[in-house]
Amino acid sequence: MPDYKLLTPGPLTTTDTVKKEMLFDHCTWDDDYKKITLEIREKLLKLAHVSQPDYTVVLMQGSGTFGVESVLTSVIGEEETLLIAANGAYGERMEEIAQHAKIPYFLYNEEYDQVPSSEKIANILKEHPEITHVSMVHSETTSGILNDIASVAKVVKAAGKTFIVDAMSSFGGVDIPVGDLGIDFLISSANKCIQGVPGFSFIICRRDKLLESQGKARSLSLDLYDQWKTMDKDGKWRFTSPTHVVLAFAQALREMEEEGGIPKRAERYQENNRLLIEKMQELGIRPYIGSEHQGPIITTFFYPSQHDFSFQEMYQYIKDRGYAIYPGKVTDADTFRIGNIGEIYPEDIEKLCGIMKEFLEER
Repeated sequence: MPDYKLLTPGPLTTTDTVKKEMLFDHCTWDDDYKKITLEIREKLLKLAHVSQPDYTVVLMQGSGTFGVESVLTSVIGEEETLLIAANGAYGERMEEIAQHAKIPYFLYNEEYDQVPSSEKIANILKEHPEITHVSMVHSETTSGILNDIASVAKVVKAAGKTFIVDAMSSFGGVDIPVGDLGIDFLISSANKCIQGVPGFSFIICRRDKLLESQGKARSLSLDLYDQWKTMDKDGKWRFTSPTHVVLAFAQALREMEEEGGIPKRAERYQENNRLLIEKMQELGIRPYIGSEHQGPIITTFFYPSQHDFSFQEMYQYIKDRGYAIYPGKVTDADTFRIGNIGEIYPEDIEKLCGIMKEFLEER
């Protein structure tokens, strides 16, 4: 197969050393393997700036959406109500989960290029005291916007509600002081900013809130409390775990530490993003999100004002020269997306923009 780098929000380009870890076949019952699971959970707590016994970590088989569905269907009881703050496809996916699971909910929809307003959320909570939980996405990769979870956390905590954050594409690439913000459940995935491969999600949980969820789950395999209860004993997963993915993730965590942790990784992603926007603007291509709320993970760009090519043409031209980008996901404009996370460096951004320049000149 042709080799190319992924300029996407995950799966993303990983190192050869991370991929190499998947060559080893491990037994799920083995004490060495269970120890790896325990070490991963401990390291994730440190990255979130929290510790036992206040917080704990649960690893859950499946993609990031499995993790989000696990939380929503496990911690919200039949007599409780969820408020979903959405400004993109992944916030709206929470509504789909709530509908399928028959979770009582309210939806606060914001425009894709605007962050959810903490003031509006505070008003909704006052108008609807039956709301017990509030959920939102941190890095909404539909547009590339980075939502203000800090201001929302303040009003959610002031109202005494449970706060659930989908930090799928931001955790590890943006520093999030989970405890200081008062986040009760934070969900992310192995194949995002930690730079592992797809196969499991992880949930950083406030322990007392997790304990309160016992018996509420609407699913057997996605029961967050039961998964934690088994895993917390000695690191054993409740059902068959993605062993190769876990080994790769453990290596990815080691490499993150070697790079300098979240601060250094965030610095690299931010530089990638800054350079990308600068170079694209030189080509007459502007970002969809304003600089105030543009996140460092992925950027949505408008097509040039006058163009006569399809995304597929552009995609194939760029892929043939070593990179893969993403189609647009917003519905009100012609856009495409470019990610800057993974094993990607400024020289990759320079090369990509050079390829884009050649493509536009040929058109």
